[in-house]
Amino acid sequence: MIIRKNWRQQKVVFSSKPWQTHRMPSEFSQLLLQWYAHAARALPWRERSDAYSILVSEIMLQQTRVETTIPYFQRWLERFPTLAGLAAAPEQEVLRLWEGLGYYSRARNLHRTARQVVVEYNGVIPSSAAELERLPGVGRYTAAAVASIAFGKDEAALDGNIRRVLARYFNIELSVGSPQAEKVFWGLAREHLPRGRASDYNQALMDLGATVCTPCAPRCEACPLEALCQARILGVQEARPVRRPRATIPHYIVTAAVIRRSGRVLIAQRPSTGLLGGLWEFPGGKQEPGESLVDCMTREIREELGAAVHVGVALGVYQHAYTHFRITLHAFACTLLEKQEPQALHASEIRWVAPEELGDFPMGKVDRQISRSLVNRTEAKK
Repeated sequence: MIIRKNWRQQKVVFSSKPWQTHRMPSEFSQLLLQWYAHAARALPWRERSDAYSILVSEIMLQQTRVETTIPYFQRWLERFPTLAGLAAAPEQEVLRLWEGLGYYSRARNLHRTARQVVVEYNGVIPSSAAELERLPGVGRYTAAAVASIAFGKDEAALDGNIRRVLARYFNIELSVGSPQAEKVFWGLAREHLPRGRASDYNQALMDLGATVCTPCAPRCEACPLEALCQARILGVQEARPVRRPRATIPHYIVTAAVIRRSGRVLIAQRPSTGLLGGLWEFPGGKQEPGESLVDCMTREIREELGAAVHVGVALGVYQHAYTHFRITLHAFACTLLEKQEPQALHASEIRWVAPEELGDFPMGKVDRQISRSLVNRTEAKK
């Protein structure tokens, strides 16, 4: 049983399904918009009104915090100020500019979107959520956000911040991510959408969730919805939204080879699809059960490059966490044992490059750390 306080008469109303029977739909959005009018965050993409910059910001903000996104957004718009400029750029340059932001499929999809819009829409980003959602990497939330913010369409958006605000305000006891919960959240977001104010409404919910209704230790005393928030009234705000138990994250041991020849090192380009697609790396791979690091290294080079190596000194140990797994990577200096040329058996391409040229090739975080250490060692020897 959920307790819900009536705002005007100060009565307590009982409801087993508060998302189906709630007070004045406009009150929720009204309080949000009044708060947003003076509390909106100053963000660089809000200083621009063009659909391209809004699309770029929304793609970058998928899985990434605002403070991390801002410098990348600014650098991106300096290099690719227009959608046509992005469409004309080579993918490697796009990935290099994105490097460090993670989830590289977003960069590849944004690049594909730019090219598709140039071809199919004469370079003009479509304004409807339905058309936007057909673009690469644009899902339901991103399509609604761009349609409402860039074009003023009456589309409700739903991201993690918005789900959290709704889950607490209406005390939703359904597990986030379940089909039933998604139906409820989207229904609430649409029902309370003030016609003609979708842009401010969606951004107000995002800002409230990001700055006040935070995942841990929400600042309820600063929230414009505090008096009406059902989770707050019951004292269960930190238990909302309800989440499923997290699965155990697997941990893998990985090796990487720094193979030198004539002052150059060998790097391989990953296939264009999949994890870190299109990025460059030092060849290697995952350790198998019962295998030593040296055995792992020699097997991986044989499988990936068709070559035999002598595994030399350890160059470093690197830790990194991806979305669904963690790795500990051991880098080794390696020397080719045979005169035959290594082959790109699994990579899209392999190249011999000077250490000082490594910065020209887009890499994932760990491989960039290795490359920087090589550059530093090279410079120290000069």
